[in-house]
Amino acid sequence: MKKAMKPLAFVPFLLILFILPGLSFANKAAVTVQAPASVQKGSEVTIRVNVSHEGNSFFHHTQWVYIKVNGKEIARWDYSSTNRPDSEKFSKEIKLTANEPLEIVAEASCNLHGSAGPASAKIEIQ
Repeated sequence: MKKAMKPLAFVPFLLILFILPGLSFANKAAVTVQAPASVQKGSEVTIRVNVSHEGNSFFHHTQWVYIKVNGKEIARWDYSSTNRPDSEKFSKEIKLTANEPLEIVAEASCNLHGSAGPASAKIEIQ
């Protein structure tokens, strides 16, 4: 009976050995926003959100990304363990017509560690 218990005693040690290093390299999902600083009224603009998150596995992945313009959510991408982003670094783009000054806010979140916070950009009308 004692011999059968010894291999089980290593299970917690192995879990700590393999899980803790992974958690120490984990991070919160972060975004940057790319948009022109100014455009002509009525122009179509492309807004690009770059997402960076170290972890893209069944257990650890980007959970969602959103873009708000002037306080209103205009785009959202939700992910799950079976529907993950293609890689740890990816981009999302939207196009819209700028008829007024625009304040763009984007954010992403990790399913385990949360968000590094929103990023923003402003587009002025000429």
